[in-house]
Amino acid sequence: MPRVLIVEDDEATRTLVATYLAREGFEVSTASDGASALTALSASPPDVVVLDWMLPGMDGIAVCKAARDRWTGPILMLTARNEDVDEVVALEVGVDDFLAKPVRARVLLARLRALLRRNALPSESEERIVLGDLVVDRARREVTVRDVVVSLTTADFDLVWELARRAGEPVEREDLFRALRGIEYDGLDRAIDMRVSQLRKKLRDALPSWDDPIRTVRGVG
Repeated sequence: MPRVLIVEDDEATRTLVATYLAREGFEVSTASDGASALTALSASPPDVVVLDWMLPGMDGIAVCKAARDRWTGPILMLTARNEDVDEVVALEVGVDDFLAKPVRARVLLARLRALLRRNALPSESEERIVLGDLVVDRARREVTVRDVVVSLTTADFDLVWELARRAGEPVEREDLFRALRGIEYDGLDRAIDMRVSQLRKKLRDALPSWDDPIRTVRGVG
């Protein structure tokens, strides 16, 4: 039974989501503010977190940033905000996926199941990819550059793995949306672009001499 922590200050929304996910087979715990969320995260680590952006006191961004110091599981953020800069900020601190409010329960469930599938241990068939100085270990969900571990979120690792297993060939945005988010690309969403940009920066920081770890082919992928 997957464990989910719901962090939402609105009681009606919190109850609605908790009831629905419990009915769908989740073991549910809840928190109404950032401080209690971090306490719950340490006391009983969940498999996935549903985190509201707008919380009293410590907002969702601050909670996510603090959580990443102690926990690496997937975080889905609920938000009424729709600016690109907001998504960039959230991706930088470790958010894995977004869902706009008002919450659509069936869509939320599908997104959570997709995050849990991606975070599950892999099969024995394809567990490790070596590309020069870069090693992507799927069993450990770990990326190293010249034996130095790169600090990545769950979503970062999923993206590295998807790109690494297709190294040398263009990967279209549509393919990444299907593989990483379980949805079809709508032609407008640039969340994947921002995630690639953040990943490129992290890899460059790990190996400054690496000029272009992820190459963009304009009009292709």
